[in-house]
Amino acid sequence: MEILLILSISLISGLLMSRLAKLVGLPAVTAYLVAGIIIGPFCLGRFGVPGLGFGSLEQVKSMGVISDVAMGFIAFSIGNEFRLSQLKENGKQATVVGIIQALAATLLVDAVLIGLHFIIPDVLSLPSAVTLGAIAAATAPAATLMVVRQYKAHGPLTDILLPIVALDDAVGLVVFAVSFGIAGAMTTGRVDVISMILEPIIEVVLSLALGFIMGFIFNLTEKLFHSRSKRMSISITFVLLTVALTKIEFTVFGVKCGFSPLLACMMLGTVFCNVCDVSEELMDRTERWTAPLYILFFVFSGAELDFGVIANLVIIGIGVVYIVSRSAGKYIGARESSRLMKCDPKIVKYLGVTLLPQAGVALGMSVMAEELGPDGIIIRNIILFSVLVYELIGPFLTKVALTKAGEIEPGAESARGKDDMRSGRKKEA
Repeated sequence: MEILLILSISLISGLLMSRLAKLVGLPAVTAYLVAGIIIGPFCLGRFGVPGLGFGSLEQVKSMGVISDVAMGFIAFSIGNEFRLSQLKENGKQATVVGIIQALAATLLVDAVLIGLHFIIPDVLSLPSAVTLGAIAAATAPAATLMVVRQYKAHGPLTDILLPIVALDDAVGLVVFAVSFGIAGAMTTGRVDVISMILEPIIEVVLSLALGFIMGFIFNLTEKLFHSRSKRMSISITFVLLTVALTKIEFTVFGVKCGFSPLLACMMLGTVFCNVCDVSEELMDRTERWTAPLYILFFVFSGAELDFGVIANLVIIGIGVVYIVSRSAGKYIGARESSRLMKCDPKIVKYLGVTLLPQAGVALGMSVMAEELGPDGIIIRNIILFSVLVYELIGPFLTKVALTKAGEIEPGAESARGKDDMRSGRKKEA
């Protein structure tokens, strides 16, 4: 009963908040996050009244399987953006821009925070500065995808944005592993080349290989069924199965091997959309099924945000420096690299703004950073503060950038609702 009550409260609070957000022109993603904050353990949950909200952070984390599944479907949807026909047009541009903007954010944050370390060495250590720079590369694919879907954005900026956001996970994973290894060597005095270089590369390769294999098996299995409902069910089954398989970890000759759910499910979607003739229809039907799942994902994400970090002025100060330098790195890196690749002028001008949201991947990296001891705790709190800021304003800035680029039409959200209703009536008929 308790789990069902939490799920229903999370859904209704997210939906009601989205109605309020629509009145002031905010994206639904922001509304879901705010709803999560309100019913979270650091707000209404503090009262300890059953049914009013989450009573503890542990209760929020107990819903982790739902968040894992939601991220799997989000990555699966992003994989749909890697159609070969589309990659022929912007694949090279997306790859180059995606790598350069991620590295630019890391280098700029590293430079600024290392400089800050020499000013306040007792507050910000060198390992902390290096690790925060690596985390800066990561972007939140979920928030970006939801804004694009909600407003039916389409055009050159949207076409290149989603592949870049997907590439961020792979680039960020490798950059973080190397930087975190360097930070660990500074702390312990021991350099571990395997964990710094080999393990992240193996994780990326294994994840893509798993998604590739699952994509072909998915396509073969889908051909056994012909009804729309069964095909949708098999789509959901393979995303769930892929997410489950990424939880496997093993060691070979002392090398730790694991998988990234985002990369594996992204490759699953990529392979499927390129080999299956009815992939677009199945992707569309799966998207309708996952709508409540996405609401829960963002509400739970909001519930995990701790406003307590705002009480620490040191964390706020360093957090502001991190946010400003990362934002500048993303914007400058995206602008200059897209200009180098001779992208559309709208991409050059607005792409950087759409790459600011940061959440799940960055939080995961900050959890790993806690291995650094006291430095890790500081890193964790700074990232919590930055995620709080980025997740509340990032989706709105993405909407503004896509609107100014002319890729969100006025009334697009309302038009989508009417189209969905017409589609539903046709299917019923």
